[in-house]
Amino acid sequence: MRKLFVVASYLLLVSGSFAQTINQKLQKAFHQFESDAQLKQAASSLYVIDAKTSKVVFDKNSQIGLAPASTQKIITSVTAFELLGKNYRYKTEFGIDKDSGSSLYILPSGDPTFGSWRWNKAASKEIIKRIIQSIPKEKKEFGSILYDNRKWDFGNIPDGWIWQDVANYYGAGAEKLNWRENQFDIILESGTNIGDPVQIIKTEPILFHYDLNSIAVSAEKGSGDNAYIYFPINEGLGTVKGTIPIKEKRFVISGALPSASNQFIAELIDTLTKLEIVNPGLALEANERHKIAKIEPKEYKIIHTEISPSLDSIIYWFLKKSINLYGEALLKTIAYEKYGFGSTDSGVNIVKDFWKQKGLDENELNIYDGSGLSPLNRVTTHAQVQILKYAKGKSWYPYFYDALPEFNGMKMKSGTISDVKGFCGYHKAKDGKEYIFSFLVNNYNGSASTLVTKMYKVLDGLK
Repeated sequence: MRKLFVVASYLLLVSGSFAQTINQKLQKAFHQFESDAQLKQAASSLYVIDAKTSKVVFDKNSQIGLAPASTQKIITSVTAFELLGKNYRYKTEFGIDKDSGSSLYILPSGDPTFGSWRWNKAASKEIIKRIIQSIPKEKKEFGSILYDNRKWDFGNIPDGWIWQDVANYYGAGAEKLNWRENQFDIILESGTNIGDPVQIIKTEPILFHYDLNSIAVSAEKGSGDNAYIYFPINEGLGTVKGTIPIKEKRFVISGALPSASNQFIAELIDTLTKLEIVNPGLALEANERHKIAKIEPKEYKIIHTEISPSLDSIIYWFLKKSINLYGEALLKTIAYEKYGFGSTDSGVNIVKDFWKQKGLDENELNIYDGSGLSPLNRVTTHAQVQILKYAKGKSWYPYFYDALPEFNGMKMKSGTISDVKGFCGYHKAKDGKEYIFSFLVNNYNGSASTLVTKMYKVLDGLK
C-alpha cells in the first residue's frame, strides 16, 4: 500500500509539474511576444483551458473585448448548429398563377448557396436548367416575373462595414434571394509601363443593370493585387481603383453584386427570352416589392423547389474558406426562423441572448454581424473559448471540428481585418492532452505575415 501511495504521489507531482511547465512556456513566450516592437501600440489577449478539465492553463486579458475578425465565425457556426440543426436546408420555390399562368413567382428563403459553384447541384447553370424544365410544356409566355422579398430586411450590408469592402467579393451582403454567392469576376488588362491605365476587358458573368469604369493604373511587376471596387449607394456605376502589375493580359479580381436578386432575375429572363418563353419587353420587377405584397399562396401553385445543401455542409465551406456571405445569411436565417423576419439586428440579439442563457456575460459578445468583417465587433477570448468548449459536448461537434482549417499543425479558425489578427480553436499535444484557445491581437504594426509567425511561436507552447 505504501508503494502504491508513493507511486501515486509521484505521478501527481509529475502531472502538476508538467502542467506548470506548459503555463511557464506560455508565460515566457507571451511576455516575449508583447515586448516585441511590432506590438508596442497593440492590445493582445490569449486564453487557454484544458479541454477535459476546463482548468485555466493561461489567461492574459481574457475579459478585454477585441475585434475578432473572422474568428467570430465560430460563434455564428456554433449558434447555427444549435438553433437551426445540422440538417437544416433552405428552400427556393418557383410558382405560376393558378388561373392564367401568366406570371412566374420566385419565393426565396435566404439560401446563400443558391447558384454556388462549390456544389455541383447548386451550380448556376444547373439551377436555371431545372427551372426551365419545370415550366409546363404548354406554357408559351410569361407576362411578368415577381420576386417575394417580404419578411426580410431590405438592407443587405451590416453596420460598420467599410466602403472599401462592400463592393468586393468578401463584402457581399446577404439578400433573401442570393445568387452565385453574390459575386462576379472582372477581367483586367494592364499597360506595359508603370502608371499606364488599367482596362476592363469583361465581367464573368455578364452583368445586368450595373456598369463599371476603371481609374486603376499599372504598377511594378510582382506588386500583386492592390485593386479594389467601389460603388456609390443606389447607383448603377462601380469604379475600380488601385493598381495591378504591368503586362497583365488577364488579371482577375472579384466583386460583390450590388443586387444579387436583380442579377438572377435578369439572367433568368435572358434565358427565357432566348427560348421564347417570355417576350423581350418583359419589365424587370425584382425591386417593386409592392407588386408581390398582396400575393397569397392560394393565387399560385408551386412548380419547382430548389433545396440547399445541409447546414453542416454550408458551415464546412463557411469556416474552410471564411465566406462572409454565409455568416450574414445564417444570422438573418436564425432571426427569420425565430421571429418570421430576417434581419441582422434581430439575429445579433438572438445570438447574444442564447449565450447569455448559457452563462456568458452578454457584454462579452458586442457584435454587429455574423462574419466578423465589421471593425465595430468586440469579443473576449474568454467567450470564444467557452463557446468552443460548449461545442465539444454536442453530437454535431465532429462536423464543426472537421470544418475548422488547419494552421501551424492546429485546428483553428483564423481572422484578419486591418491591423487585426486572431486564431481560435483546438490542439492536442504530443502527450495526448487537448487544449482550447483563443488568441487575438489588435492594432499591431508592420506586416500580418510577420505577426502570424510570432503568434505561432506563442501557440507552439501547447505542443
